[in-house]
Amino acid sequence: MKKIEAIIKPFKLDDVKEALSEIGIYGMTVTEVNGYGRQKGHKEIYRGAEYVVDFVPKIKVEIVVNDERAEEAVTTIRNAANSGKIGDGKIFVLSVEQAIRVRTGETGDEAL
Repeated sequence: MKKIEAIIKPFKLDDVKEALSEIGIYGMTVTEVNGYGRQKGHKEIYRGAEYVVDFVPKIKVEIVVNDERAEEAVTTIRNAANSGKIGDGKIFVLSVEQAIRVRTGETGDEAL
């Protein structure tokens, strides 16, 4: 199993959710996060004063899929989250040793 973590722009969340639903991936965890990469934040003007905002608001989407669906899920997220502009985000793929459904005790792929 693979855990896919995608850091994306907030306005792309619905596009990513719909694209994953179209390929049959429905479960996900979504978290509002702040961070920066090469973009290094941005400047804002508030009441005539300029402020540097070091951390940019992003959304972290986490899904777990079986090994066979991982590449398809990554490609789907990448295509849906891509705006072609700086700060589109990152996707990380990690190995998952075990998954257990709390209610039934199912393990492995059956727990997904």
